[in-house]
Amino acid sequence: MAKDKPENKKEKKRSAEILGIFAAHNFYANGFTPEEMRTTLEDLGPTYVKIGQIMSSRTDVLPENYCKELEKLRQNVRPLDPEIARQVIEEETGKKIDEIFSEFRDEPLGSASIGQAHYAVLKDGTKVVVKVQRPKIAKMMRKDFELLKELAGRKKKNPEEGSDLVDMVEVIEELEKVTNEELDFRIEAANTRFFKENCIPDETKISCPTVIEELTTERIFTMTCVDGYTIAHKDRMIEEGIDLLALGHAICENFLYQVFDVGTFHGDPHQGNLMISKGTPYWIDLGMVGHITEQDINSLTKIVLAILVGDNEGMVDGLLGMGMASAKTDRDKALEDVNRFTDKLAAQSTGSDVTSIADMDVSELFDEITDIAERNYVKLPGDYTMLVRALITIEGVIEELCPELDLLELFTNKMKERTTEDFNLEKKLADAGKTILNAGKKVAKIPGLITDTLSTFTKGKSKLTLDLTGIEEPLEKTGNFLRYVVVAALACVLFLGSCILALVDIQPKTPNGIPLVSVVGIVFAISLAIFAVRKLFKKK
Repeated sequence: MAKDKPENKKEKKRSAEILGIFAAHNFYANGFTPEEMRTTLEDLGPTYVKIGQIMSSRTDVLPENYCKELEKLRQNVRPLDPEIARQVIEEETGKKIDEIFSEFRDEPLGSASIGQAHYAVLKDGTKVVVKVQRPKIAKMMRKDFELLKELAGRKKKNPEEGSDLVDMVEVIEELEKVTNEELDFRIEAANTRFFKENCIPDETKISCPTVIEELTTERIFTMTCVDGYTIAHKDRMIEEGIDLLALGHAICENFLYQVFDVGTFHGDPHQGNLMISKGTPYWIDLGMVGHITEQDINSLTKIVLAILVGDNEGMVDGLLGMGMASAKTDRDKALEDVNRFTDKLAAQSTGSDVTSIADMDVSELFDEITDIAERNYVKLPGDYTMLVRALITIEGVIEELCPELDLLELFTNKMKERTTEDFNLEKKLADAGKTILNAGKKVAKIPGLITDTLSTFTKGKSKLTLDLTGIEEPLEKTGNFLRYVVVAALACVLFLGSCILALVDIQPKTPNGIPLVSVVGIVFAISLAIFAVRKLFKKK
């Protein structure tokens, strides 16, 4: 009998170890409660602590009570031996530490389950931070994910009736995807590079580190050092005379710029990821970056602005436009939930107009939106849930930094700007022209279809076959006549419709305030009518 290879023995041993930990936490009997999930991940080791940290910010994957419990895992783990950290850097660069740095501090700035950060100074005097990945952690995590999926799959085969426990296979597959990205430091470097180039319009107001390309690989990531301290040190900022309200404005306005103008935003904007250096705030740790599409932003804008003006139907439309409805989704039921939500807002409000959400905060508003979606079986995109999480996080940061700053007001004002921002006239004209041209082509085909139908009858190709010998010419004249009568009628309909549009507030508009599409429609309708009349009289 063939002996198992050493690798197979290790896998079997690790599998047995995981099974033992699962059994110790009684997973197969009752599933995971929030606390048991946290303690299980701790017992499984640093690899799973990192998984738990990622899971704690994924409310789209786990219920809120699970995420809150897993937030307790956001603490430093045992540091990596500095000699091992130096060895990794030398292996990745092919150079000795002394050849790269004029100074390298063995004491880490911070340790995590995947790696840790060290302060260093390059030969040219540039102060940097070097993130070093723990040896063999990538291989270990990938194997553990395979084992976890297998073990969780066994539980899924016999789910308990009525159980509200989460689908662990789905959770693990999603986390595997996220973790694989975190295991390649080149992805974080790419995020940082993109962020620097696209999300920082003015570095005098807010900034982020610069990537040191020649010292960045899959296992090490080197960036310029932000020489300062986190914004958690409020007393120090006050001592240095920093205007906290102006600082809060800079952070919020930049975050909203990331979301609405770029579509890429910092996915974990907590206090530790915002630093102050010489009075300027810096974003750091861009390993978790969110991306939101223009369509989702438009739907989100529609939802919030619908709340502001009391348009409950519009809020439902926005919700269904952003999420993925299921067979269980009932629009009428969703509207009832929205009605209850807006009734609650009205009861809280001192007014009856757009100030109805003035007493709410970001977390309350988006929790309500998320709850309505969940109750009506509408699955919101992961980008949205990451955005909500980031907004709630940054709201907490601002609450600590300068509580007088209203993030929700800035958020809604930004969305209002999107509805009134300047437009590209040339593009709008081109789009309008294409629309009218396509409509014109379809209109022109209608008389032809009628004539083709008549021709089909005359040629005996219809199921109703008649012998109409000798009347082909009258039928052809009749077809031509009908064609231009239909064109004339459509011209009249287009003219009336364009006149009605002149009364609607649609962008773009002419200098005298008339919608451009209305003017173009009227001109086209008149031209079409003149053409049809000329043809009719000519034929006669």
